[in-house]
Amino acid sequence: MSEENINVWGYLREYEAERDDLLDAVEQVFRSGRLILGDSVQRFEHAFASYCGLAHGVGVGNGTDALVVALEALDVGPGDEVVTVSNTAAPTIVAINTVGARARFVDIDPKTMLMDTSALAGALSERTRCILPVHLYGQCVDMSPVLELARARGVAVLEDCAQAHGATLRGARAGSFGDIAAFSFYPTKVLGAYGDGGLVATSDDALAAACRRLRYYGMAERYYVLQRGHNTRLDELQAELLNRKLTRLDAYIERRQQLAARYAERLADTELRLPVVGPERTHVYYVYVVRHPKRDAIISALRERGINLNISYPWPCHTMEGFAHFGYAKGDLPVTEAVAEQIFSLPMYPSLTDAEQDRVCDELRSVLAELQ
Repeated sequence: MSEENINVWGYLREYEAERDDLLDAVEQVFRSGRLILGDSVQRFEHAFASYCGLAHGVGVGNGTDALVVALEALDVGPGDEVVTVSNTAAPTIVAINTVGARARFVDIDPKTMLMDTSALAGALSERTRCILPVHLYGQCVDMSPVLELARARGVAVLEDCAQAHGATLRGARAGSFGDIAAFSFYPTKVLGAYGDGGLVATSDDALAAACRRLRYYGMAERYYVLQRGHNTRLDELQAELLNRKLTRLDAYIERRQQLAARYAERLADTELRLPVVGPERTHVYYVYVVRHPKRDAIISALRERGINLNISYPWPCHTMEGFAHFGYAKGDLPVTEAVAEQIFSLPMYPSLTDAEQDRVCDELRSVLAELQ
């Protein structure tokens, strides 16, 4: 009998383990009499913001909307510039584009593959309204130089925390450093819903109030529009599912870190470049990203052996046709571009078994030996 495929992510085993609790959440919401912006959303907004060390959470429809709402709450719009990285999921840049601002890109640190904060000052201009660090793959950008520069220049800081639920820098959690933060609860995330979901978090009362208006048509009270807004609300059912899963978030993170430690041990003597954790940080390993110059051949060979990997992300945003109007060309961000040609993600999710991970490592080591 042939072995089953191992995918880079999966939720079915987790669902079976948590099924009774999750279905009880469904029953609770359906019997509550309130299906939109009810008690479950309010409880989750408060609980998740508190987990992050923040005062306010504003649930929205997805992570992209969280970024859009946060940017608009900061009054970022046409004519403004947002400084960020190209090594990110496209929604980061889609959100900047949606509000009519221009993305200005800085290159990345070749070790952590996060924003090169030493290059940040050179990217700021008179039009810079916001710095948007992306806590990619599961660990935080070094926020001290970001915040120092932002304060000196009088610009806002919006943290993209879609991949870093629970990650810490000097003991503080992702999202608690800047003016405002955006989170995604897409099913693959460290804290994932069973559908779409997002949240904006801040300790600024005025920004929180603005976000609540923006997510609900621009209304501060029912039926009366104060400003241009959106219809983007965290679903009551998804919120209750997230409430239940939030109690297990630290356990999810601990298992991801265990798997990462096993990968590091099993693959330490290979030609792969393994993840580097920056100083004074914890990594929650949303994805376990490695590098190799023969990346495509490795992925193809492992697929034939029943192991399906992923690339996060094969195209830097500044090279995409949809963002050509920002005026960047191939060659402008050499580290970002070099990394994009080599990175790929190994299977990483809490219900991955040790035996499955051992098989991934064994097959990967075999493929690497054949490619020498």
